[in-house]
Amino acid sequence: MSTTNSSSTDPAPAAHDPAQPGWRWAPWWVLAFVALWPAPGVAEGVLVLGALAAIVKLLVSRFRGGTALLSGPAWALTSVLFFAYWLPQLFSAVDAVDARHAFYKAATGLRYLPFLWLAAAAVADARGRRITFGGLAVIAGIWTLDALAQALSGTSPLFWGLDALKQAIEHKPMCSAEEIAAVDRLGGVLGPCNLKLGIVLASLSPFALYVAGRRYGNVGWIVAAALVGVVVLLAGARASWLTYALVLVFSGWRLLGWKKLAGMFAFGAVLLAVLAFTVPQVHERILRTTHALAADEAGVDSALSGRGRIWGAAVCMAREHPVNGVGARGFRDAFPACDPEPGKAPAWGSGPALHAHQIVLEILSETGALGLLLWLAGAALAWRAWRYADEPSRERARPAMLALAVTVFPFNTHLAFYSTFWGGLTLLLAALYAGSLLARRGDEAA
Repeated sequence: MSTTNSSSTDPAPAAHDPAQPGWRWAPWWVLAFVALWPAPGVAEGVLVLGALAAIVKLLVSRFRGGTALLSGPAWALTSVLFFAYWLPQLFSAVDAVDARHAFYKAATGLRYLPFLWLAAAAVADARGRRITFGGLAVIAGIWTLDALAQALSGTSPLFWGLDALKQAIEHKPMCSAEEIAAVDRLGGVLGPCNLKLGIVLASLSPFALYVAGRRYGNVGWIVAAALVGVVVLLAGARASWLTYALVLVFSGWRLLGWKKLAGMFAFGAVLLAVLAFTVPQVHERILRTTHALAADEAGVDSALSGRGRIWGAAVCMAREHPVNGVGARGFRDAFPACDPEPGKAPAWGSGPALHAHQIVLEILSETGALGLLLWLAGAALAWRAWRYADEPSRERARPAMLALAVTVFPFNTHLAFYSTFWGGLTLLLAALYAGSLLARRGDEAA
């Protein structure tokens, strides 16, 4: 199955084609889904409604005029990337620790496929890419400014508004007093009980930097990179620091060149040193990271916030269930039997570990070697599409490609890819990548 750009073979969509106008809302639907991430239940509802709308539109048109929505290779690549994610989840459910729950999760995971078609269609033409990529940049920018306001005042205006709205409707806050008291980093719009701001902004930052660089040149890129960088640092997740560093490297060297980019990193190092001496949370994370220099295993595990113990359990699960793992999202159930230090209080608090915190170990432990092979097949096809695409195609897909690549970068720690939130984010980036790289003929403009 070819995933190369179809600009030389696909017919141009006719101007009067009734299928295309019905999908002009797709970019706005994608942006609504992302903008509502601070309210996960509402965002999930938007995703489901978008998936249903896509299915209805396709059924009404009897799946005719498909190339007016996506090129043939874009349909194929989007679907293949979904199945490379979903089939491991299905196969792992066969003998999962909690098979009933695993099959339920696999069945409900099918909702992503039509939504991914919608997301890919949203960026399949120049207008859709401008709205979608520009809108993602605006969302990332607003969340960045909101987080900076929290850093200065102690309160996130956006989260305060969302919390007030929830209390007015449901008469209960978004976060409990205990969760607020335990917060040790910047939460921003996502709040103190959903401390994912740093890693989310790091994954969305390619869109913000791309738009800032195109509109305002080097100065715009540098200002945007600095503002987002401050928030990523204050958000405290060290995984997001590495993710954002990769974004700066692969985004900045094309625009600034290596010398100016090195200057940016020097500035970042100075900023990190200042924050280490002025912000206790940043100081604590840097101090914890230095424990990795200790010669003993305890020092390394301390630097990893107990993840060494989690990774040991993940290896045990992969060894005990080598073919299809313990089941997607079955890590917490299988952890007690594979805990390398049973009875010892864990570094992360009470209870079992919820997931492997590392993409390769998560895939191996939860979906086995079969799952890893399917993920690698999807990655190979995504890379093949990039390799054989022409330069204009690569240029228009570059922000989505970079966002996806740094999100799944294997030499980092990660959120759970089979969770609703992080799985939805990753699949969305995959669809934006496929739809923008393999755009329809006649939509070569960026």
